[in-house]
Amino acid sequence: MIKGNFPIEKFETLQTPFYYYDTALLRQTLDIVKHESEQYNYDVHYALKANVNSDLLRIIASYGLGADCVSGNEIQAAIEAGFPAEKVVFAGVGKTDREINRALDFDIFCFNAESEQELQVINMLATKKGKKARVALRINPNVDAHTHHYITTGLNENKFGFNIENLDKVIAVIPSLTNLEFIGLHFHIGSQITDLSSFQDLCVRVNELQDDLEEKGIVLKHINIGGGLGINYEHPNHFPIADFETYFRLFHKNLRLREGQQLHCEPGRSIVAQCGSLITRVTYIKKGISKQFAIVDAGMTDLIRPALYEAHHRIENISSNEPVEFYDVVGPICESSDVFQKHCELNGSRRGDFLALRSAGAYGEIMASRYNLRELPKAYLSEKLIVNG
Repeated sequence: MIKGNFPIEKFETLQTPFYYYDTALLRQTLDIVKHESEQYNYDVHYALKANVNSDLLRIIASYGLGADCVSGNEIQAAIEAGFPAEKVVFAGVGKTDREINRALDFDIFCFNAESEQELQVINMLATKKGKKARVALRINPNVDAHTHHYITTGLNENKFGFNIENLDKVIAVIPSLTNLEFIGLHFHIGSQITDLSSFQDLCVRVNELQDDLEEKGIVLKHINIGGGLGINYEHPNHFPIADFETYFRLFHKNLRLREGQQLHCEPGRSIVAQCGSLITRVTYIKKGISKQFAIVDAGMTDLIRPALYEAHHRIENISSNEPVEFYDVVGPICESSDVFQKHCELNGSRRGDFLALRSAGAYGEIMASRYNLRELPKAYLSEKLIVNG
C-alpha cells in the first residue's frame, strides 16, 4: 500500500488527534496556480471557507492571491493575514448589516450580491458612510455540477443568487441605488467538481448572458466564475495537485471575454485539501462476529465530512507494514454516524498505531466542533511543527 510521507518520530510527542499540513505541497500547489493563472491574466481569490488556519493564510497571501470571504470574520482574518483589501470579495446569501459595514470600512474590492433587498441594504449603509460600494450580481446559471446535492449551488432551486429570469428587473433597479457601482457578474455552480464539462456548460451560459446584456448596451468590467474544482480523494499520493492547467485552459478556450474584461475565480478546496491530513491514534481494536473495528481517538467533531456528506477520505495506517486487513474505522462520539469508513483496507492495526485521514486540508479543521465537550484539534505545519494558537 502506497502511503504518504509523515514524520512519525515527531508525532510521538504530540497529542492526537491533530491536523498536519504539508507546507511544501501547499507551496508547490500555489506555484502551479500562480503559473497557470498568470498565463491568461486571471485573478485568483482563495476561498477562506475551506480553511482559515492563520499560518496557511499567510502562506497563501504571500503568493499574491486575493480572498473570497463569506463572513465578516473571514474578511477580518484575510486582512490580518496579509490579503490586500482591494483583492477581497464578499459573498454570502445572508450578509448582516454589521458584516457589510465592516467590509465597507475596509473598502473591499467587491460585494457579490445575491438578492434585490441585499442591494438596497448595501446601498443604504454605503450612503450613510458616504461611500460607493462595488457590487457584482451572483447569477444562478442553472448548470448541474454533478456533485453531492448539499454542495450544488448553481441551480434555480438553490437559495443562492439571482435566477436569470429576474436579471433584467434587478439591473433596471440598480441605477436608482446611487451608492452602488455595478461592476460584474458572479457565478458559482457547486463544489468538488471533477466532471469539467460542467464548467464548459457554465461558459456557454455566461456567453449567452453576456451577448444578451451587450444587446442592451451593458458591458461589465468583471466576470467571476466562482470555484468548485475538485480533487482526487481516492488517490492523494498519485494526484497530490488538482489539474489547474486544464481548468484555466478550459475557460480561456470557451469563455468569450469582452475587451478589457477581467476574469476572477475562487478556488478553495483545490488549493488546501491535499496538503492536510487528520492524524489520529487507534484506541482499541474490537472484533465482532463478521467484522472488526478500529476505534480511534478522532471523531466527527474533528472531521465531519464523512458523517455530513458520506464523504470518502483515504485512510492509511502509517505505523504498520503488516498484511492488509479490513476494518470499520470509527470514532468515540456518541452518535451512530461517527464512522470514518466501513470495510476500510488497512495494514494490520493495533492499539497506539497512527492513522492518517488524507485530503483533509479543506473543510476539516474549519468545521471542527466541541460536541461531547471534546477539545478542538490542534494543527501543526511540516515546516514548523509548532502548535497554532
